Amino acid sequence: MARERDWNPDAYARFGDLRLRPALDLLAQVGDLPDGDVVDLGCGNGAAGPTLAERFSGRRLLGVDMSPAMLAAAEKCACYDKLSEADAAEWQPESATALIFSNAAMHWLPDHADLFPRLASGLVPGGMLAVQMPRQYGAPSHRFLRDFAAEMFPDRFDLKGWVAPVSPPVEYHRLLSPLGRITVWETDYVQRLEPADGAHPVRRFTQSTAMRPYLERLNDEETAAFIKRYDQALSSAYPVEADGSVLFPFRRMFFVLTV
Repeated sequence: MARERDWNPDAYARFGDLRLRPALDLLAQVGDLPDGDVVDLGCGNGAAGPTLAERFSGRRLLGVDMSPAMLAAAEKCACYDKLSEADAAEWQPESATALIFSNAAMHWLPDHADLFPRLASGLVPGGMLAVQMPRQYGAPSHRFLRDFAAEMFPDRFDLKGWVAPVSPPVEYHRLLSPLGRITVWETDYVQRLEPADGAHPVRRFTQSTAMRPYLERLNDEETAAFIKRYDQALSSAYPVEADGSVLFPFRRMFFVLTV
């Protein structure tokens, strides 16, 4: 069965409050900006758009994403001056840019050693590159996905040489400090996930994001078996509370570079 490869805005928005919190924490570290546009790179469904528009009122706010479904959802926010469908790995600013803001998008892209310096080169002097990326890859929620996919479907998932898409914070400091003033930090968020009928709450959280690359390559029968095993393992790693909720630690990495 061929599966839709575009993002599902409704599924992603189900945990919008939890996913917006890191964006607000990142934005809190963005100071005064020089003249220029503000770009929401990997804007998704526009979750951070209203806050960016309010904070930087009077500037052009541009949203960039490669998902047509997400851009259609972002358009409903009515806060962007322009929305563009583009791959962030190849995108270049079209005019003077004071801030490139990216919340939970750059971890999907390879070659950060080239990507982030290239993005920084598109900023005006004094401009900022502000990025937040999940760094949850060693946690059971993400490790189980790799382990089970490789064990159950070795013909499709050869993960022997797998490398985490997001490096440790010190690596980004080393990479970006020659380009300007850099601040790097990590935060572990303890997220309370509401009860989910017929699913472990953590699976409901990851199904629209971390699980996507795996489910896209499975048929319905394989998906059911994969999800069953994943749910069972999650129940041990993330015990369900008396009210059916789950406390789910989730690590995110941040940096703000001023050029």
